[in-house]
Amino acid sequence: MQNTFSDVVTTEEQLREILGHPAPLTVAKAIPTLDEHCRAFIAKSPFMLIASADANGNMDVSPKGDPSGFVQVLDDNTLAIPDRLGNRRADTFKNILQNPKVALLFLVPGKQETLRVSGTAMIVRDEWLRERMVVQGKMPNFAIVVNVEEAFIHCAKCVIRSKMWDATQWPETDDLASIARVLVDHTRATDTVEQIQVVVDESYRNRLY
Repeated sequence: MQNTFSDVVTTEEQLREILGHPAPLTVAKAIPTLDEHCRAFIAKSPFMLIASADANGNMDVSPKGDPSGFVQVLDDNTLAIPDRLGNRRADTFKNILQNPKVALLFLVPGKQETLRVSGTAMIVRDEWLRERMVVQGKMPNFAIVVNVEEAFIHCAKCVIRSKMWDATQWPETDDLASIARVLVDHTRATDTVEQIQVVVDESYRNRLY
C-alpha cells in the first residue's frame, strides 16, 4: 500500500508551504510547569491516555481511568499515575524502562478542550505515594511518576467536530462485535465466545481494583 502514493510530504519546508505557521499565541501557550489551570484540569479528569515508545521507536498508547483526580499532582513539575489491575502486558512499563519519554492527554467529560502534558517517566513503589492512591481498600502495586517538561491546553475543534459529548450524535454500537468475539477471532482461541465472555464479565466485576 505504501508504494501507491505519489505525492508524499518529506520535509518540514514542504509542510509549512501548505500548512503555514502557527500563530504566536499557539506557540507561546506551552509552559514548562503545571500551573493552577493545569492542576484544576487534572483534578477534574477521570480519563487520560499515556503514549510511550521503546528503544526502537515501537509505540503504544494506553488508556487510564479512575474517579476524577486519580492522577495526583505532587508539585509544579511532578505528577503520579496509579497502576490499577489490568492485563499484565505492561506495555507502558516496558517502554519506560527502555525510553522514559511519555506524552499524556487528559479529558474531562463535557469539556471540549483537552490538556496535553509531556515529560520523563519512572516506575516507583514508594509506599507513602501508593497509600495516597488507595481505592476500595486496594493499593496499586506501582505508580508512574512523570517529571513534567511541557504542558498546554489543546483547543476544542476536534471535540466539536466529533460531537463526542453529544449523546444524540453517538453512533449505534449494536453491530460492533463483543470483546469476546474479537478475542476468539484474533487469538484463534479454542474456547467459545460464550466461555470467553464469562471470563471477561468476571474480570469486569471483580478485578477493577
